[in-house]
Amino acid sequence: MKHSRKKNARRYIVAASIGALLSAGVATGAYAGTTDEPSAPAAAPAYQPEMVKALATTLGVSEKAAVQRLDREADQQDRFAELRKDRVDTLGAFFAEDGSLIVNAADAEAAKDVRAAGLQSRVPERGESELDRIKAQLDARALKSAPAGVSAWSVDLASDTVTVEVNGDSDAATRSFLKAAKSNGDAVRVVKGQEKLETQAVVPPGSRMTFNGYLCSVGYGAKDRSGKQVLVTAGHCIEDLPALAYNGTRFAKGTHTRFALGTRSVDMGIAAVDAGNSIGLDVTTYGRAGTVPVKGSKRAPSGAALCKSGQTTNWTCGKVGSYNVSVTYTDQNGGPDTVVTGLASSSVCTQGGDSGGAYISGDQAQGMTSGGPSNQRCNGQVNSPGSSYFQPLDDALAYYGLTLNTK
Repeated sequence: MKHSRKKNARRYIVAASIGALLSAGVATGAYAGTTDEPSAPAAAPAYQPEMVKALATTLGVSEKAAVQRLDREADQQDRFAELRKDRVDTLGAFFAEDGSLIVNAADAEAAKDVRAAGLQSRVPERGESELDRIKAQLDARALKSAPAGVSAWSVDLASDTVTVEVNGDSDAATRSFLKAAKSNGDAVRVVKGQEKLETQAVVPPGSRMTFNGYLCSVGYGAKDRSGKQVLVTAGHCIEDLPALAYNGTRFAKGTHTRFALGTRSVDMGIAAVDAGNSIGLDVTTYGRAGTVPVKGSKRAPSGAALCKSGQTTNWTCGKVGSYNVSVTYTDQNGGPDTVVTGLASSSVCTQGGDSGGAYISGDQAQGMTSGGPSNQRCNGQVNSPGSSYFQPLDDALAYYGLTLNTK
């Protein structure tokens, strides 16, 4: 049943942030980039400058060393992709603190193939498939009754465990969830003292993208199998499939969402872009360092450098955490808790108003802001300490059968 009262209340915490810029009939000149291009432009840097600066500060190294780290990450990702292409039996991979890509191999033979490719390997006790199985069991339990005292649970390849983050509440659903989790022995790691989570939403004065008096985010542009243009965004932003406006002029209409307050949800959704309008191919850094071109959607491994663009905290950077993350979102207006699956975690700082903001690693689009800790406050710096959750873009593209618009 559709509960309009709860959905209307939910609107008050829908987020506002701009990821990729609107263009053509939607964008204004101020956001379309400079028109005074030099006749012989210098070659574009391999990496976005603010990402390099943020990574250098985070690692305590020079910017040159940060670029070398990014180069090494890219090279290792290419080698890992070749291993998968050659059907080497691997169980996931992650970046270690020193920048080395550690590949989980299924057995000694596979480990030998990994090392021959110039990558580090290990044969884990469990590995990604087994951890995914355990997490799926926990998902099934949580979707029957949302555990308010559990903020998130995810597969952590580095520790070879399913990590469960607890916020202190102790309702019956939480106790049942934790009992089930602990029955898996040391395959599950419980981390206490975490904050409650929420979809990061606010209604500030003025708007970038508006609907029915409220506002939300612009994510990424893509086309469906018939060639029609769509906007890919966070599902909770278009829960009621509204008409969307930019600077007071309609440019799109919500068509599909997998988010519904109080029910099993995935935080992805799309809107059909009206004829004459389009979604831009550059992510804004809010004046920090120009714009970042979108050239693909290759998923970055855990530990890779990552930045996000959002209305409230603007351009912030960190690292990819885990994939296949499930969370319990608390509704600020007293509505039911919502369990959301299929997210990714990060050390990128976000606040209310950043939902839908675009995550990007290098020039590869990664996803859209979903939520984060309720009381988190970023410090205004690009590499502000913090955490957040995002909806992976590649999953949304695959689910809806879309092709990302790229430069």
